[in-house]
Amino acid sequence: MMLSPDSTTFAALAQQYQTALLTDVLPFWQGHSLDQDQGGYFTCLDRQGQVFDTDKFIWLQNRQVWLFSALYNRVEARADWLAIARHGANFLARHGRDDEGNWYFALNRQGQPLVQPYNIFSDCFAAMAFSQYALASQEEQAQAIALQAYQNVLRRQANPKGPYNKAYPGTRPLKSLAVPMILANLTLEMAWLLPSSTLEEVLHSTVQEVMTDFLDPQRQILREAVAPDGSFVDCFDGRLLNPGHGIEAMWFMMAIGQRQQNPALMEQAVDIVLATLERAWDTEFGGIFYFLDSRGHPPQQLEWDQKLWWVHLETLVALALGYQLTGRPACWQWYQRVHDYSWQHFPDPEYGEWFGYLNRRGEVLLNLKGGKWKGCFHVPRALWLCWQAFDELAQGDNSQKLVL
Repeated sequence: MMLSPDSTTFAALAQQYQTALLTDVLPFWQGHSLDQDQGGYFTCLDRQGQVFDTDKFIWLQNRQVWLFSALYNRVEARADWLAIARHGANFLARHGRDDEGNWYFALNRQGQPLVQPYNIFSDCFAAMAFSQYALASQEEQAQAIALQAYQNVLRRQANPKGPYNKAYPGTRPLKSLAVPMILANLTLEMAWLLPSSTLEEVLHSTVQEVMTDFLDPQRQILREAVAPDGSFVDCFDGRLLNPGHGIEAMWFMMAIGQRQQNPALMEQAVDIVLATLERAWDTEFGGIFYFLDSRGHPPQQLEWDQKLWWVHLETLVALALGYQLTGRPACWQWYQRVHDYSWQHFPDPEYGEWFGYLNRRGEVLLNLKGGKWKGCFHVPRALWLCWQAFDELAQGDNSQKLVL
């Protein structure tokens, strides 16, 4: 790839991402994931797209509803995309919640609950999904479901696991970066549906929490867990770095910075992305480590050195957006490195879609295309967002570029 990008470079990249999305990744899920008998989606798909487990995980069900609804709303109003979103939304509206409106974690194929609503993120992705689906379908019931799920998130954010929290109370209280970062993105997604006062209040509070409490100002990296007051806790959880989470959170911050016309926030987010990559890039084999210990101790996660699809895809989004907004050469240099690694290792040219899990050397560790955690979300979302960013750069759209 060229060191000095021009419109031709950007146009070629836009075409690469568009083609992969529309002719490879989406057809894979359209062709293999729909459960035509019971409703909802199969996500446990092997390399060739064959179903190897029929359980249905609420995160992934809602993420697929969101994905096809968002593409319908933002790319093209295709009837088949809306039909796929409706297929999942109808199943989830019937089976996804308990009697109090809390979203389960997992269902069996028929929609009977398997795992209790122990995690706030089921509600987060339900709110995202039904917000976009409501915009696409104009169904009032979908709006009501989205708003009810969003209120669940706001109500539970201080204690996201509620009665299912296994930590002993009071000894070492910690809060997780995952909650404010996903709430920031969720609130942006629901901007069309929320009162302006709620929208701006939540965006302000999440930015403050992410960029103050979780930021290590000396290293310019984000901690995964801190004390309730934002202070560092010297333990496994307190030392944990999740580079993918930190980088993904930063493109959420960039998006908020665009909305609020806040150049300082966008620049700070880019600083953190670049600092995270300097620390998390595997200089021996390439790729981004999954977990690290901030003090250089052995991480508790045995899978710490694996290379995961979503980490690299979210990094591509952050670097493409960071370059579009700031024009900083370091964003482009890192983008080229991450792009080359990702496109050489994750896509499957024989059966389509992307592998999810590589070992440290970049060899395929699991040849599945979907499972309990990987579904129709990170790959197509990143392909779409990178396509969009490079298409705008190719057209010379500098309306979002920072002028400091």
